[in-house]
Amino acid sequence: MSHAQSPKIKVQKRSGVIIPHAPKWYQRLAAVAVFISLRALMATVRCRVRTPSEFLSPNAPTPVIFCLWHNRLASCIKVLDVHRRPHNAGAGMAALISASKDGAFLANILERFRVQPVRGSSSRRGAQAMLEMTTWAERGYDLTITPDGPRGPCYLVQDGVTSLARVTGLPIVPVTFNLNWKISVKSWDRFQIPLPFARCEVCLGKAIRVPATASDAEREELRRQLETEMRAITRD
Repeated sequence: MSHAQSPKIKVQKRSGVIIPHAPKWYQRLAAVAVFISLRALMATVRCRVRTPSEFLSPNAPTPVIFCLWHNRLASCIKVLDVHRRPHNAGAGMAALISASKDGAFLANILERFRVQPVRGSSSRRGAQAMLEMTTWAERGYDLTITPDGPRGPCYLVQDGVTSLARVTGLPIVPVTFNLNWKISVKSWDRFQIPLPFARCEVCLGKAIRVPATASDAEREELRRQLETEMRAITRD
């Protein structure tokens, strides 16, 4: 599967188009180290799907929007690769990543896991990222978004995911990964890193659809439903 190459220039505006930060050479080197380490680590983690779902079955509908908390990014790679990718082998997955310098580093890691990064957030390059995510969905790709990223607050769903669902017509599938053995980094999202031989419990919530005709009030109600559903399946 081919992926778009990372841009080579810093964030700037050209005719109204914002170009996201590209990874520096040392970020690329660090991304290789993280990729190798994370693959080795996740090979020891035992995963179990606690809530069987049609979205992880051989007859899974494609594509969908997977919605997970920012601090669960390290756990999602193996789970979605093992349980979801085989059912969508003809396409792949695209993930919304910040256009910032930190986002450039994360995007470089995801590319090595065969995930197509789409650079943008509510504060920078949001409209362009929305169009790009829609294009990947039209190609059959699953979409992944962290609704409390890139700056938080933690476990607070922002309205970008409901906007994406309204535009694409795809269902939002809440998913979380509960680890019994982990390190929680002292960051705004308390980012979780699995420890070797940890057990990972995969939980999926009820899918939510956002009609194209939904009013602002209806979208807000669906956003609250999504946040409630995600918090209900999350255990720290």
